[in-house]
Amino acid sequence: MILIGIGANLPHPEHGSALHTCMAALQQLDLDADIDVAEVSRWFESAPVPASDQPWFINGVARLKTPLDAGELLKRLHALEHTFGRARTGSGAVKNAPRVLDLDLLDYDGQTVSGLKKGPVLPHARMAGRAFVLLPLADIAPDWTHPATGESLDHLIKALGPDKVARPLKEGAGAGA
Repeated sequence: MILIGIGANLPHPEHGSALHTCMAALQQLDLDADIDVAEVSRWFESAPVPASDQPWFINGVARLKTPLDAGELLKRLHALEHTFGRARTGSGAVKNAPRVLDLDLLDYDGQTVSGLKKGPVLPHARMAGRAFVLLPLADIAPDWTHPATGESLDHLIKALGPDKVARPLKEGAGAGA
């Protein structure tokens, strides 16, 4: 199973709200001949991590089908972020800054790859402690287990601290974050 996280907390000049930007990014991703967006979770809103006065994020998880390897898929995710106006490197990149689009490769068919090996770190290094990843993930892969630790998704969700807040958007919510 190939899983990505998607999020935003700034509006986009063309697509509008963070929610509409995330939806537009998934549509754009699905136009790639090598990528099929097979399933998308509900949308959640979550407080910025670490806590700050930034707008809340809109987050979701999508399951993809692709013949691309993990490294090539991550390159395409980063290219799409760039197209939407995200700067990942250089003077425009600030860790934990507000962003118009954030795409993360969470899991690629259960592969485990550390930062010492070539390619993306898999599974995503911080996903196990993030409600804004785990709760949407439960929508589309409730039986998922962490490839590196073997912990169930249910166990990881129960282990989240009370400060880890993510709540489903109400149907029809505009989520203008």
